[in-house]
Amino acid sequence: MALTRRRMFDEPPSQLAIWARRLAVFAVVVAALAIGIEQWGGLETIPMLVTFGSSLALAFMAMVIAIAAFVMLWINGGPGAGAAVTAAVIALLLLGYPVYLGYLAYTLPAIKDITTDPIDPPKFEVVARLRPPNTSTYSIETAAQQKDAYPDVEPLLVKVTPMVAYEDAMKVIAKKKWRVVDARAPQPGRDGHIEAIARSPIMGFRDDVVVRVRPARDGTRIDARSASRYGYTDFGANAARVEALLDEIDDLASIPERPAKPATPAKPDPKKQQQPQRGGVARR
Repeated sequence: MALTRRRMFDEPPSQLAIWARRLAVFAVVVAALAIGIEQWGGLETIPMLVTFGSSLALAFMAMVIAIAAFVMLWINGGPGAGAAVTAAVIALLLLGYPVYLGYLAYTLPAIKDITTDPIDPPKFEVVARLRPPNTSTYSIETAAQQKDAYPDVEPLLVKVTPMVAYEDAMKVIAKKKWRVVDARAPQPGRDGHIEAIARSPIMGFRDDVVVRVRPARDGTRIDARSASRYGYTDFGANAARVEALLDEIDDLASIPERPAKPATPAKPDPKKQQQPQRGGVARR
């Protein structure tokens, strides 16, 4: 029994398990570098996607090798199960997010441009020069798909002046830390217009947002539009962004104005009240 235990401890761990763990760790490093550089603005979207895709390929290879290691350990025994388990867990965690995105892409329509006004959508002007060609026009096909998938994406009507609504929109955009590239306050005969660049929270993708502030009969109408620059689907991100933006603007616009504090009346001076009067008229 002692010799058997000694042989098990002296036997080197499975090389398949060791290489599976190495590949899994390297895949995480590549993915972290791709996302980090994209977040810092040092890498364009397409090269970042290629780099991140390479990390997923490495994670898949690590998973395959880990499975092979499990099979060999089951047949031959020996140490290395811990390394194989570590590789499998890391690979599953790294591959889980793309699998979830794939599920969303399967269940949601293949659109990446969302607006509250499909008939007359707010126009990209400044950011149109930053977008790929032929991606700034909102199509009729997109409007039909959006109506079926996101019926709650509608214009916001608030009972405040256009200038107040514009300022509220700017406050919300500043709170979200979006980069404003164009901002024009509403004027008589001219709509308010805000263009900004939003970043997705995990991958750091650049999505373009435009807000239009227009006078309405009982206040102000606010329309918004959010569109991704690349890909064929946004996984529902733009619809969620538009709804969250308008909800926060509505919350600000719903705050009642604080009434002005009434002026505190001056207390009468008892000395002046006790002064003698002449001719029935008090001195002032």
